[in-house]
Amino acid sequence: MMLRVEILVSGVVQGVGFRYFTRRMAKEIGVSGYVMNLKDGRVFIVAEGTDEQIEKFISTVRHGPQFAVVKNTEISKKNAAGEFSDFKIRY
Repeated sequence: MMLRVEILVSGVVQGVGFRYFTRRMAKEIGVSGYVMNLKDGRVFIVAEGTDEQIEKFISTVRHGPQFAVVKNTEISKKNAAGEFSDFKIRY
């Protein structure tokens, strides 16, 4: 079953390579979607994949790259829309 998650990540997550880390992990795990910085300092992620892929992806995002400090992740699960063919960084 395909799943879609929308994740808001807060903490020290901008300016530390978080978006590039997220894209690399998404490609390794096999999820599609996008990641983008928000003006309020958080990072917003939309990801689609199987239940197993999404759980692994969420676990990875909760740790972040080496210099990030993830303080909170807000996760909303939905039905996958199938609108993405890969994982991108949006600006």
